Amino acid sequence: MADATNPIKQFEIHPIADLTIGGLNLSFTNSSYFMVVSVILVSGLLSLAMTKRALVPGRSQSVAEMLYEFVAGMIRSTAGDDGLKFFPFVFTLFAFILMGNMLGMMPYFPAPEFHGFTFTSHIIVTFALAVLVMLVVVGYGVMKNGLKFFSIFFPSGVPPVLYILVTPIEIISFLSRPVTLGGRLFANMLAGHILLKVFAGFIVMLGSVGALGVLGAVAPLVMVVALTALEFLVAFLQAYVFAVLTCIYLSDALHPGHH
Repeated sequence: MADATNPIKQFEIHPIADLTIGGLNLSFTNSSYFMVVSVILVSGLLSLAMTKRALVPGRSQSVAEMLYEFVAGMIRSTAGDDGLKFFPFVFTLFAFILMGNMLGMMPYFPAPEFHGFTFTSHIIVTFALAVLVMLVVVGYGVMKNGLKFFSIFFPSGVPPVLYILVTPIEIISFLSRPVTLGGRLFANMLAGHILLKVFAGFIVMLGSVGALGVLGAVAPLVMVVALTALEFLVAFLQAYVFAVLTCIYLSDALHPGHH
């Protein structure tokens, strides 16, 4: 009963295959498993959807094309047409995070011990994705623009005398991007799943009391249903927010003078 109502247990990482090399733990864990499953599912579903490549698309092809246009439109609106060169990168991030979020909403998938596990609720995963984004931004920005890239720390239209105040703020803001980008995704997924587990625990505890408890469990049951629907929406929105912020940051690498 304690495990069934413990809201933190769903975030525990357990090794599936132990592996230690030179004292470094490289075990394949449940988190690694869900990441691999996410990659396989996204790749498999998109490949399956685009197998026929019909002129008049079917349902699966239509969904794939809508997803393509959705991400392409996001990039155009934030980074311009030049940003489409990063389409594979942004699309991969969006699809990977979205699938990871959705898998966490699948009850008892693929087995009861994995129930509710969401790898995007771990700060190490989301922070690593955010750092990857910033490495791409800085790497491409310097490669394409040279030292001009660092003009993002000197916003145009600001009197030079104010740079002594504005530039440190811009630098701190830039360096905090990985923290806010990864932290936002982590915090939202963590909080949502904890809330669901807490209300589900209320149902279990009240239901074990008796007839009166069963009646009292109706309210948390309604909350769980409503929160589940909301959490599916949050799962999509957080993937979208991560992707759109990535596009905005990539715009700095493409057009540093427009900052």
